[in-house]
Amino acid sequence: MKLLLDECVTNYLKSEFIGHEVSTIDEAGLKGLKNGKLLTAASTRFDVLVTVDQNLRFQQNLENFPISILVLRAKRSTYPFLKPLIPKALEELESIVPGLVVVVS
Repeated sequence: MKLLLDECVTNYLKSEFIGHEVSTIDEAGLKGLKNGKLLTAASTRFDVLVTVDQNLRFQQNLENFPISILVLRAKRSTYPFLKPLIPKALEELESIVPGLVVVVS
Protein backbone atom coordinates (compact mmCIF):
# COMPACT_ATOMS: atom_id res chain seq x y z
CA MET A 1 0.00 0.00 0.00
CA LYS A 2 1.25 3.51 -0.79
CA LEU A 3 1.28 5.76 2.26
CA LEU A 4 1.82 9.51 2.45
CA LEU A 5 3.07 10.99 5.73
CA ASP A 6 1.48 14.37 6.36
CA GLU A 7 3.74 17.33 7.20
CA CYS A 8 2.70 17.11 10.85
CA VAL A 9 3.95 13.50 11.15
CA THR A 10 7.57 12.97 12.08
CA ASN A 11 9.67 11.51 9.28
CA TYR A 12 11.12 9.03 11.78
CA LEU A 13 7.92 6.99 11.41
CA LYS A 14 8.62 6.32 7.75
CA SER A 15 10.68 3.20 8.43
CA GLU A 16 8.11 1.86 10.92
CA PHE A 17 5.47 1.14 8.27
CA ILE A 18 7.08 -2.14 7.24
CA GLY A 19 5.64 -3.71 4.12
CA HIS A 20 4.33 -0.43 2.73
CA GLU A 21 5.71 2.13 0.30
CA VAL A 22 5.97 5.34 2.34
CA SER A 23 6.68 8.88 1.17
CA THR A 24 6.82 12.15 3.01
CA ILE A 25 5.04 15.27 1.81
CA ASP A 26 8.42 16.71 0.79
CA GLU A 27 9.38 13.60 -1.20
CA ALA A 28 6.03 13.63 -2.97
CA GLY A 29 6.41 17.29 -3.92
CA LEU A 30 3.22 18.25 -2.09
CA LYS A 31 4.68 20.55 0.56
CA GLY A 32 2.50 23.51 1.39
CA LEU A 33 -0.76 22.03 0.12
CA LYS A 34 -3.55 22.06 2.69
CA ASN A 35 -6.67 19.99 3.28
CA GLY A 36 -8.73 19.67 0.07
CA LYS A 37 -5.89 20.49 -2.30
CA LEU A 38 -3.61 18.03 -0.52
CA LEU A 39 -6.26 15.30 -0.58
CA THR A 40 -6.95 15.88 -4.27
CA ALA A 41 -3.27 15.69 -5.21
CA ALA A 42 -2.51 12.76 -2.89
CA SER A 43 -5.51 10.75 -4.08
CA THR A 44 -4.00 10.25 -7.50
CA ARG A 45 -0.79 8.68 -6.16
CA PHE A 46 -1.42 7.30 -2.67
CA ASP A 47 -3.81 4.94 -0.91
CA VAL A 48 -3.58 6.40 2.59
CA LEU A 49 -2.71 9.75 4.15
CA VAL A 50 -1.16 9.27 7.59
CA THR A 51 -1.70 12.30 9.80
CA VAL A 52 -1.94 13.46 13.40
CA ASP A 53 -4.47 16.16 12.41
CA GLN A 54 -7.61 15.07 14.24
CA ASN A 55 -9.66 17.90 12.73
CA LEU A 56 -9.13 16.93 9.08
CA ARG A 57 -12.11 14.58 9.11
CA PHE A 58 -14.35 17.45 10.24
CA GLN A 59 -12.97 19.99 7.77
CA GLN A 60 -13.43 17.97 4.58
CA ASN A 61 -16.05 15.64 3.13
CA LEU A 62 -13.66 12.71 2.89
CA GLU A 63 -16.13 10.51 1.02
CA ASN A 64 -15.37 12.67 -2.03
CA PHE A 65 -11.75 11.53 -2.11
CA PRO A 66 -10.50 8.07 -3.18
CA ILE A 67 -7.97 8.01 -0.36
CA SER A 68 -8.12 6.72 3.21
CA ILE A 69 -7.03 8.71 6.24
CA LEU A 70 -5.14 7.13 9.13
CA VAL A 71 -5.08 9.46 12.14
CA LEU A 72 -2.48 8.74 14.79
CA ARG A 73 -3.73 10.12 18.10
CA ALA A 74 -1.23 10.38 20.92
CA LYS A 75 -0.53 12.70 23.83
CA ARG A 76 2.18 14.35 21.70
CA SER A 77 3.03 14.09 18.03
CA THR A 78 6.65 13.12 18.60
CA TYR A 79 8.31 9.86 17.68
CA PRO A 80 8.40 8.36 21.21
CA PHE A 81 4.64 8.88 21.58
CA LEU A 82 3.66 7.80 18.04
CA LYS A 83 5.89 4.73 17.69
CA PRO A 84 3.79 2.59 20.09
CA LEU A 85 0.77 3.17 17.81
CA ILE A 86 2.44 1.55 14.81
CA PRO A 87 1.43 -2.10 15.47
CA LYS A 88 -2.25 -1.09 15.67
CA ALA A 89 -1.84 1.19 12.65
CA LEU A 90 -0.37 -1.66 10.60
CA GLU A 91 -3.28 -3.85 11.64
CA GLU A 92 -5.80 -1.19 10.59
CA LEU A 93 -4.10 -0.76 7.21
CA GLU A 94 -4.98 -4.37 6.37
CA SER A 95 -8.68 -3.52 6.10
CA ILE A 96 -8.78 0.22 5.40
CA VAL A 97 -10.89 1.33 2.43
CA PRO A 98 -11.00 4.58 0.40
CA GLY A 99 -12.94 7.40 2.01
CA LEU A 100 -12.59 5.88 5.46
CA VAL A 101 -11.03 7.65 8.42
CA VAL A 102 -9.41 5.39 10.99
CA VAL A 103 -8.19 6.79 14.30
CA VAL A 104 -5.48 4.85 16.13
CA SER A 105 -4.82 5.82 19.72
